[in-house]
Amino acid sequence: MPRVATTLSLKDHLGTVGARTGLARNDYRVTPGLYCVGSPGADSPVLVSANYKLTFDALRQELADIDAWLLIIDSRGVNVWCAAGKGTFSCEEIAFQVRRCRLEELVSHRRLILPQLAANGVAAHRLKELCGFSGRFGPIFARDLPEYLLQGKASEEMRTVTFTLGERAVLVPLEICLVWKKLAFALPLFLLLSGIGPEPFALHGTLSRFAVLLAATLVALVAGAVLVPLLLPWVPCRRFWIKGLLVGAALCLPLLLALPELAMTEQVALVLWVGAGSSFMAMNFTGSTPYTSLSGVSQELRGGLIFQLSATFAAAVLWPLAAFLS
Repeated sequence: MPRVATTLSLKDHLGTVGARTGLARNDYRVTPGLYCVGSPGADSPVLVSANYKLTFDALRQELADIDAWLLIIDSRGVNVWCAAGKGTFSCEEIAFQVRRCRLEELVSHRRLILPQLAANGVAAHRLKELCGFSGRFGPIFARDLPEYLLQGKASEEMRTVTFTLGERAVLVPLEICLVWKKLAFALPLFLLLSGIGPEPFALHGTLSRFAVLLAATLVALVAGAVLVPLLLPWVPCRRFWIKGLLVGAALCLPLLLALPELAMTEQVALVLWVGAGSSFMAMNFTGSTPYTSLSGVSQELRGGLIFQLSATFAAAVLWPLAAFLS
């Protein structure tokens, strides 16, 4: 039986950095199965979790001086909340691991402690029918597990989802790192659009306009991926794509003031591009908050993508066209 440590090694911390920045995000997982911390016995609790290693590490480091079984299911390397929403953290998968690990031979009780954020994918009462074990939902955060195990129940605070400034800030590095590859592919297109004009691809004019377009793109990135999550409660409107549009428009104003030589057509193109980019980046956070549901995300996409595609197309037409009108 694999016994896992409750303290993280340097390798674990480096892996966390990789997952947080997107460098090792898509295949950061542990093997599904039964693990233990401490020296669990027949009466020890069975904690169910996902095989996303960031989740696994967050769980085990809160279990110092606790004897427990860890039943890790195959969530395809996805965290509990997202896996439950996608159907991979399910009653069937939990029951499969219970039977596969022959859990009934190791414990005398028939109880599983489930993460509360799995409730959207797990009907606890069905587990009894599928594997003979009943399910009880524990607290939202792993840090509350020691108190939960001691008290035998979760308080209202343990059941409450928060989305504080610190919790929102954690999401920022990943969003920024994920966009750099897309930006690298976009740079040749920026150069192409900036070189179209009465004197095609004149070196000084092309590089000057390219630099302006790149600066506008960075403004959109900062507005949508940094400022929107940090200022989320204070930005008007419930729609994330509109929040991004508002912050992008506000941040675009200093850029335009710093470039008074731009023609009106160029200014309009930049405002449209920054608004579209910031709106799109902000919309990425709809799946990371406790405020939206699956239907809410669908509504975001229907409204946001129409604006973003239209504004991007208009900006792509106006930007090279401005060179002929100036």
